[in-house]
Amino acid sequence: MPQPLARIVDQLKREPSRTGSIVITVFGDAIVPRGGSVWLGTLLQFFEALDIDGGVVRTAMSRLAADGWLEREKVGRNSFYRLAASGHRTFEAATRHIYDPPPSDWSGRFELLLIGKAGDRDASREALRNAGFGSPLPGVWVAPSGVPLPEEAASAIRLEVSAEDDSGRRLLSESWPLDRTADAYLKFMKAFEPLRGWLDRRARLSELEAFTARILLIHHYRRVVLRDPLLPSALLPKNWPGSAARALCGEIYRAVLPASEQWLDHHGLNGSGALPKAAAELARRFRD
Repeated sequence: MPQPLARIVDQLKREPSRTGSIVITVFGDAIVPRGGSVWLGTLLQFFEALDIDGGVVRTAMSRLAADGWLEREKVGRNSFYRLAASGHRTFEAATRHIYDPPPSDWSGRFELLLIGKAGDRDASREALRNAGFGSPLPGVWVAPSGVPLPEEAASAIRLEVSAEDDSGRRLLSESWPLDRTADAYLKFMKAFEPLRGWLDRRARLSELEAFTARILLIHHYRRVVLRDPLLPSALLPKNWPGSAARALCGEIYRAVLPASEQWLDHHGLNGSGALPKAAAELARRFRD
């Protein structure tokens, strides 16, 4: 494994409770475009490359199934997993946020959601964050007008507000921790710039190394971008690093995608055999 990628893997090993989050990344980035179902053995083979024990992976899969993220089908001694229906809705919003180009136009208006019941707040919190909403106060959520409303928040009271006056701008500044998001983007770029430099020298990764690089790239990037409201540039601080981070992520992703897909061609299995070829949308990711 080349040194830049080995360094990223070593960093990952120092993070607590990482396995379940990586499983989610694998499904959203690589399995859903290929039909959505995968053999546990395929996942175990990948995690072995990360030096993560199979027992830890099985425990993470069981927890994700118990929490309603995954569904398991057992055929003989083999287990196959796919996203649960509720997981698909969350993944669709997250997929747009991660891979689609940021919106280029803005009306100058913001969507303001009010959610009064504590139970509704709890049920919708994660979906709203993943959709790009920020929260200045409990039960209050804000996003640029036009951001799709998650199904989990369908009962919210919806208002439109302007960000043109001081009160509107104060609302925005208190809705998202932009300083922390900027720092997270800078850390992401510091971790992955060496890998881009290595690839720029026309160095080649094996199929498994390419798949590993792809998954860890999106694993790190999505943890930042899903907390980024993707505000219009007029509302962002100067020298905002989000655009540079997206460009870096897209460049590496396109470089490793062909070999990573070949690894899935050769090792990815579901209940019917080899995984189907990826949907056409895969080739459109990070194409601005």
